[in-house]
Parts: sequence; C-alpha cells; structure tokens
Amino acid sequence: MTFNLLGKVRIPMEVKELILQAEDIHKATELISSKLKKPVIIENKNFELIAYSSTFDDFDQTQQKTILSKKCPIFIIDRLKKEGIVTRLEKQSDPIRVHPMEDLGFQQRVVIAAKHLGHTLGYVWVQESEQSLNEEEMDFLEEITGHLGKLIYDQFMKENAKEGRKEELLWQLLHHEYASESQFRHDASLAQLKIPDRFSIVVFSVTAPQYKSMLDDLENTVNRFRTNRHLYYLKTEFQLILFIEGRGFDRFSSRDIARDLIDVVKVETGEEDFYHFLIGVGKEYTKIYYMRKSFLEALEVIETANFIGPRPETMPREFPKLGLYRYLAALYEKNSSEDYYSEDLLTLIKNDTTKQTDLLFTLEAYLANNGKGKQTASELFIHPNTLNYRVKQIQELTNIDFSDFNMKAYLYTELLLLNNVDSYYERYKAALQK
Repeated sequence: MTFNLLGKVRIPMEVKELILQAEDIHKATELISSKLKKPVIIENKNFELIAYSSTFDDFDQTQQKTILSKKCPIFIIDRLKKEGIVTRLEKQSDPIRVHPMEDLGFQQRVVIAAKHLGHTLGYVWVQESEQSLNEEEMDFLEEITGHLGKLIYDQFMKENAKEGRKEELLWQLLHHEYASESQFRHDASLAQLKIPDRFSIVVFSVTAPQYKSMLDDLENTVNRFRTNRHLYYLKTEFQLILFIEGRGFDRFSSRDIARDLIDVVKVETGEEDFYHFLIGVGKEYTKIYYMRKSFLEALEVIETANFIGPRPETMPREFPKLGLYRYLAALYEKNSSEDYYSEDLLTLIKNDTTKQTDLLFTLEAYLANNGKGKQTASELFIHPNTLNYRVKQIQELTNIDFSDFNMKAYLYTELLLLNNVDSYYERYKAALQK
C-alpha cells in the first residue's frame, strides 16, 4: 500500500491493472475484495449472484442469504426499489452508499452499477461493516466497473451459447436427430447436459394465442420450482416442454414430481387462469431413445384435451391414464361419417329437452362412478333418493342394462362425446328433428 500526504490509502496501480486484465470475474472479485479488505458480491441486473469473495466470511445476513439462494432476497430488492436506489443506479455511474436496514439484516454498503455498451448489466456490492470506503477507494470502484460490466457480458454470452447448445441437443432427442446414442452422450457431456436415468416429458400448452403471455409467468414458476430439482425445459411460441428427471431407482418418481409441479402452477396461476393451460404428461422411461415417445404421448394428451374441450379436471393429464379418451376422436369420425346414433341416448336427450331433466349428465356420472350411488350423488350435489329416481327414469325410458359391462363401456364413451364435444351433441339434437 502507498499513502498520499493526506493519509488516504491509494490503491496500487498494479492492482488496478491486474483487475483490468482479468478475464475471469471470480478472480476480479477476489482481487477487489483483498485490496479493499471488505466482502464483495457481484450480481447481474436481475439481482442473481454471479461472484462473491471467498476470502471474507463476515457477510451480513442479507449477503449470506444471497450466496445460499444464488439471488438477493425479494424483500431487499423491493426496499431498494422503494427507496429509489435501483433508479439511481440506472442513471448514475458513480458509487452509491446504501445505509443499513437493521430490521432486514442489511449492513451499510456501497453499490455501483457495472455497465457495458451503455447498458447496466449488474451491480457490485461492497459491504462496509466497521469502516467506510474512502474517496480514493470509491474512485477505484468507479474506474474498474466498466471492465466488470464487460466480464458480466462475456459470461452471459458464454452461458447463453452453452444453453443454446443444450437446447439444440434436447431438440435432437425429441426428434431422434442424432447419429448414435454414444455420439449424443459425448456431445451432451461437452455441453454439460446431464442425461437423466429416469424421466418423463411434460408439456404445457395454452388454449388460445391470447394466453401465450402466461408462458412467461409459467417459466418463472418452473425456474423457482427447479431450484432443488433437476429439470430442463424448451420454450416455443405456445408451449413449454419440460424434461423432468426422476429419482434414481424410484419408479414413477418423475411422474410424482410432475404432479407436484402442476399443483404449484395451479396455485400460482389461480383457479380460473390455470384452465387456459392444456397439460400432457408422458410415460416415465429409463432410455433416452424413448425421450421422443414420452414427448409424443404428452402431445397426444393435449390433442385429446383440445378436441373434447373438457370440463375442469374431467380428463386425465397423464398418458397412462388416458384410457377411453384416446379413442374419442376416432369414434367421433366413425359415428359421424356413418350417421350413427344411440337410440337410448336420443331418448334421454329428448326427455332432457322437453321436460328440463338432467338424465344425460346423470347417466355419465353414474357410469363413471361404476354405479356407486352415494359417490355419484355426492359428485352431482343431489340427494341419493334423487339419484335413485333419475336412474329409475333412465331404466324406464331406455333399454339400458346396467349389468351389461359391454353396454356400459360403449355408453360411457358415447356420453363423453355428447357431454364434452358441442358439435357431437348438436348432431344428436338435429337428429331429433328428422
């Protein structure tokens, strides 16, 4: 160290040169910290951790939380915005002293915006603790932050290139566009793409173009969800495709994780907006060759949901549970082309129309619950005696035999179409006019 006549500490020129020559932001952070004798943290513009000085361990509570969670706590960010600190950082290039927020575990510190090509790319935080930075040290910070901005920019571009390569390899998996599995695994290793031993593909698709902005919020939810789980995702204009890794030899664990994610999305999106998503979950596999298969299964669930326009929660989201729903489109085409109708169901539709009954919907619920009266009545919010009366009406009006499994299976598929596909129901209603 050298001293000027006023006794202020001057930063040796060679230290500044070392920092300005550094190509690694972690090395630059350590150099800054060691010369200022204070803890230093560097964050990007989204307040996500980029680097911190490991030679100092007396970080305050806020900085400790930032290091552990890789992001500044949201309540600190809100306070900084409220007090105008973030706005000042955007407008000025010199350091700003931020006073303590003792109630939040935030000690006094100096912050300066790291800019490159005229844009703020991040922030450099120096925790002052017992002794404040002097004027020379503040000038030093201002002189080096331009280079730190460039280092943040360079790191961002490298990570983007790496993420871009990962995305390219994931698309190859979904479309079987690789020469051999060994070559793919080699390329994945170079790109630091971890291939899961157990996985399922989950696809979120919006129901209409006007809802595509919801995918941005969904992406934020997914990023929070994956902080302690391993998953990748690809984003298209109207879809988010997730690669969910299961747990070792725990069968169906990727499916369980997918269910947890869907529950989180439902809570964060809200009941009403949640149903603007169509969601498909492919089967769990353990060989990367079947990655595309799981993807296509998830898409089939979405295509089926899009076809029938289901009421909330009526249709399974998981491909293995799709069951009869897989064949509804084929049944629709066959019956429509052959102008086929069930005489029993025509009778019930006529009765519902003329006498304002609800026999058609009652029949579907009764069959779906395998003839369990108490469960069906609870689902329909009616008294069991009311259900018994409706079932008796159905038996009197039709030739339906509830002991005939084949008949029940057929009627249930036909009812799924009638109660969920408007055009199919209108075709039946039109037949009543003939």
